[in-house]
Amino acid sequence: MKIWKNTNTLDSFLPELQEVSPPNEAEVAVLGSKAIDLDAFPRLKGIFKCGVGMDNVPFDDCRDRDIEVGLPSERTREVIYNETASFSTALVFRMLYAEIGSLANWNKIRRTYSKNRVVLVIGNGNIGSRVADRLRPAVQVETFDILENPMEKLDTLLPVADVATLHIPLNDENERFFGQEKLALMKDGACLVNAARGPIVDEEALFTEIESGRLRAAFDVFWEEPYKGKLAKFHPDRFYMTPHVASSCIDFAKGLADDFLAFREGLRND
Repeated sequence: MKIWKNTNTLDSFLPELQEVSPPNEAEVAVLGSKAIDLDAFPRLKGIFKCGVGMDNVPFDDCRDRDIEVGLPSERTREVIYNETASFSTALVFRMLYAEIGSLANWNKIRRTYSKNRVVLVIGNGNIGSRVADRLRPAVQVETFDILENPMEKLDTLLPVADVATLHIPLNDENERFFGQEKLALMKDGACLVNAARGPIVDEEALFTEIESGRLRAAFDVFWEEPYKGKLAKFHPDRFYMTPHVASSCIDFAKGLADDFLAFREGLRND
């Protein structure tokens, strides 16, 4: 079957993906985090999604056109959830311990005891709940989830959080969910961590807060990728960036490769 892709996630495990077909010939599309225009794929039989973010998968259009959608297996999803949670936790700690001193003059900066630091986990789903579990032995953890709490709770938690970390999906309701109003509620010196989706945060509003020196941020996801936007100039001190790698580990890629092969075989047998 002829394959098109917009991600290199599987390349190391499936050499056949080194050379792909153009959209008008492709029978299978392998998706990363970018969107796809189905009108450019007249022969498409299936879409395989590499990851658990579903915002770029056109489920309704696929159903209307009888295009099968393949998703990671439960075993592979567990890897994604755990690895993304661990990486997100690492970003939180990196920002909590960003200011430690200088080797040049052996200057040491005294810090607040970690158990007195507050981390707000926004989104209590498969990833956010794991982040909270990993953080609890070291810091005070507060959680907010729109499916469990009134919005007013978020407004009361943001002013006390040293770090707020985002773990919510991107959809029409959540685009720019974290904008000027919510950023303004964060206390001076606080940090925003985002390993979910870039557009959940208002880029312009975040730029204003970081440029002023009031807030810091650590992002693994962006409004466009590779990201070379206006916030990049603040890396690594005030806007720490990583290249969308929260779930990137060998076990994740191996699992996806196996899942894709099974999905393709199913298409062939239909």
